[in-house]
Amino acid sequence: MAADPPASAAPTASSWDDPQGAALQSRLNWLRAGVLGANDGIISTAGLVVGVAAATTDRGAILLAGVAALVAGAVSMALGEYVSVSSQRDTERALIEHERREIEEDPDGELAQLAGIYEAKGLTPATARRVALELTERDPLAAHVEAELGLDPDARTNPWHAALASAIAFTLGAALPLGAMVLAPAAARIPVTVAAVIVALAVTGSVSAWFGRAHRLRAVVRLLVGGALAMGVTWAVGSLVGATVL
Repeated sequence: MAADPPASAAPTASSWDDPQGAALQSRLNWLRAGVLGANDGIISTAGLVVGVAAATTDRGAILLAGVAALVAGAVSMALGEYVSVSSQRDTERALIEHERREIEEDPDGELAQLAGIYEAKGLTPATARRVALELTERDPLAAHVEAELGLDPDARTNPWHAALASAIAFTLGAALPLGAMVLAPAAARIPVTVAAVIVALAVTGSVSAWFGRAHRLRAVVRLLVGGALAMGVTWAVGSLVGATVL
């Protein structure tokens, strides 16, 4: 029977728990969500105001349509994020409670399962059991939830915070094309708005790619093509409606 490895060779509980890394990942997720919300605000509002501007030169009508789109979009984003995060929290809460019951009913079986998880990751059976024991002694529920579900029982996203963040990000993104359209001279409204949107999408696309460690040029081009397509379609529709109805 092989002897247990020396204590210095076995990972300790602290080596498997990195709160700073988890906090950093959480912040990056919030930033990424904010960038995506801003992109939605930019593209959807730009498409709408360009379409309205193609149909009429009435600044009041453009402003009214843009503000309505901004408010409706921000509310929709907030509600969608609230429902999504709330549903996720309910599911995670049920999974954690199920894991809690399993630990109470069969602690030895759960310990063996936890050791098996770390053994499957490449640790020797002796080291895997030692890691499982240390983590279980510290916090059995957290040890099992993290290893089996990839969750932290104490770190739950607040749906109200998520809703507010989404609404703010959308509003800031939407304000750019709306402001460009309303403040620019009548003859230059659409070109100025298109230029502002292109710059904004290039910036947000670059930032989004950096967060996701993706190819920056590909991400920027994808956003620019999508934004250009949205504005082109709504401009065509607005021009058609303006010519036949107004």
